[in-house]
Amino acid sequence: MFYWVFKAIIGPFLELFRPWAEGTENVPRSGPAILASNHLSFSDHFFAPLPLPRKVVFLAKSEYFTGRGIKGLVSKAFFRGVGQLPIDRTGGAASERALRTGLRVLAAGHLLGIYPEGTRTPDGRLYRGKTGVARLALEARAPVIPTAMIGGFEFQPPGKLAPRLRVRPGVRFGRPLDFSRYYGLENDHIVLRAMTDEIMYELMKLSGQEYVDEYAQGAKLRLSKAVPTGGQRRPADDTDEDDEPDEEAAERQRAGAAADASAGQPAAVNRADG
Repeated sequence: MFYWVFKAIIGPFLELFRPWAEGTENVPRSGPAILASNHLSFSDHFFAPLPLPRKVVFLAKSEYFTGRGIKGLVSKAFFRGVGQLPIDRTGGAASERALRTGLRVLAAGHLLGIYPEGTRTPDGRLYRGKTGVARLALEARAPVIPTAMIGGFEFQPPGKLAPRLRVRPGVRFGRPLDFSRYYGLENDHIVLRAMTDEIMYELMKLSGQEYVDEYAQGAKLRLSKAVPTGGQRRPADDTDEDDEPDEEAAERQRAGAAADASAGQPAAVNRADG
């Protein structure tokens, strides 16, 4: 209920920026689906769901919900109001819990918004996707809607709070991607990687961005260490968020647990296996 009240209040304000949308007919009017989006700026959280008649639930970093005092309460209320759910970004077991949170959203028949890059682009280009989106699609048996944000990087550049009014932000929804041919293979990393690459290819076509076969977080780390002409170290973007469940981290966690369990088996069992 609060989501729709919040949208009714903030919607007219957002319309002042003259946002545009294409392909809204590609988003199902009912049932679970995943909106897999590129991530250009903080404003993506607002302009992606704005033209849709359904609530969109995004996964967001838990730090938005754990602040103290009045500021913390306002932050928590704000992000709840725009349909955000907190996730722990520390990797491993936390990533597995984030995946479970996304699955619960889809099991309830909702739209789940997710950023496969895992963080905002540092330079406007499209970066390699993490495979959590693929596992979600297979386990929930939900279609994936490629959702391309347009102009957001120029509208609200990294580190800038005030938007550039001359830029019209937009969103383009692609046709649903059906991965039913892969059902039952959610633990096959090769399949997850192929699905994720297909999603990122569709996003590249819809957005017109240059694609970089590198994780955005790694690119941000390199940029933060770069020393410009002035001799001062370039600061990292402290407004960054990583709200894509890290399936690679979760897979490493599962593999480590399996290895530990195997190492702890009695010798007689190991000989029988051999």
